[in-house]
Amino acid sequence: MSQTPTERLRDYLAQLPPQSQALLMREFERAIERGDDTAVATLVLEQLRKIVRNAADDDPARPRTDDPARLLFRPLEPFLVDGNFPIRPGQVRRASLSPVWQWLNRDGVPDAAREFEAALSAARDSDSAIEPAVRKLQLAAANAITKLVTPVPGQDNQRALARVGPPNVVEDLPAIGAVLMAREAFETFNGKLPGYLRMFGEPQVASTIASLNVPSLQTPLLLPFVLSLIMQRLTAPWQIIRLALKMAASDDEIRVAATPYGVAVTIALHDLSYLAACLRTDIRRGHFENVAEQLKSLHDGVRGLRTELDLRQDSTWGRQLASIRADISNSLQSEIDSVPGRVRRILRQRADKDISAVSKVDMSEVDETASLIDFVAVCRTYASELAINEVTLRTYSDLQHYVEQSTEALVQSLRGGDAKARAYRQQQVQAAIRFCEVLFGSDYASLMSRAAENAVTGERKPARAAQK
Repeated sequence: MSQTPTERLRDYLAQLPPQSQALLMREFERAIERGDDTAVATLVLEQLRKIVRNAADDDPARPRTDDPARLLFRPLEPFLVDGNFPIRPGQVRRASLSPVWQWLNRDGVPDAAREFEAALSAARDSDSAIEPAVRKLQLAAANAITKLVTPVPGQDNQRALARVGPPNVVEDLPAIGAVLMAREAFETFNGKLPGYLRMFGEPQVASTIASLNVPSLQTPLLLPFVLSLIMQRLTAPWQIIRLALKMAASDDEIRVAATPYGVAVTIALHDLSYLAACLRTDIRRGHFENVAEQLKSLHDGVRGLRTELDLRQDSTWGRQLASIRADISNSLQSEIDSVPGRVRRILRQRADKDISAVSKVDMSEVDETASLIDFVAVCRTYASELAINEVTLRTYSDLQHYVEQSTEALVQSLRGGDAKARAYRQQQVQAAIRFCEVLFGSDYASLMSRAAENAVTGERKPARAAQK
């Protein structure tokens, strides 16, 4: 089975030495902080962190002693997110870790932090001594954070919270402290999960719920993080809602929302909204490499929520799902509508007098347009669920009709006309054949290619005969 571009990237990154992986991570983290192209940086960082996390799971005796903050916040790695998109329950901003680390060293647990640094220096030749020091600091940090964020009657702790960082950092503080405190419980639960959940049917749902029978992990603050761990193992992350349906013993959204596991639906909707935003960004930038994969995920997620959950149109969840579908539809429709015009600009037949000896077809534009035609074909597969059925079917039909007629006309134009225009028309034919391959398949494209060759050969034979 052929690999996806993401899988090929992961395999390449996994072959790099650990030092190179660490260097890449630091560079891409800095790129995100500078506000560079976050789409590429986020994708590479996500794959690198999975590789590093898996390596740590395979070899727990290899902690990174050169980065105390990374050791302290290691339990948070599966939940960290980059970029400016709003976070959901079960996520922590990566940008919040640095201010929290600075606060811990300055005000939170300065003595414990210094002791930890000393322990790391002394244990560089003995990795087994590092882990107890890490856990000691994690507990101290969790207690300090809990004390800071817990309201005390008659006291205003806003000034103390402001010393940690801006509002986004303060918002992440309770989750950071809670995850650090519950590290052992998370590790135990994580060890019970299968490495990969291709199916999340009734047996898998029941097994997961049995493993979740840990009171410390079922608090409103920590349960979303547990659900996030499970989602990372699912082939279709939207299926996390099945836990909520099972716990509610109903598909009625009111009954589902009344259970603590109702947050699973909120998480699934948020992630679909984020995926729709990524799709919109990729389309705007002309990046269509991952569009097919994104559209499939969006299609399956929207359809899954609509069929497995009884949502009311006027409810919060119902409006969120409707907004996601509208966002996807608007993003796709504007791009789909632009494709026929681009095809016509390339294949439009010009009079010989309008073609100069230096006229040529921009092959980079041909490549982009071919990708857009393929994009329309992919959209056609998922059109109904994503509310783009009419525009997609109409556009695809128009493209087939226009490209077929234009290709035949351009092939015929090779049989005569001004010789100085022949090179330009041949380039147009090459572009048309490229479009035919996307729309009709390689057999039809090959047929038109042979017809074009015959047209050129047939046009030249009389010329040679006249010279004799």
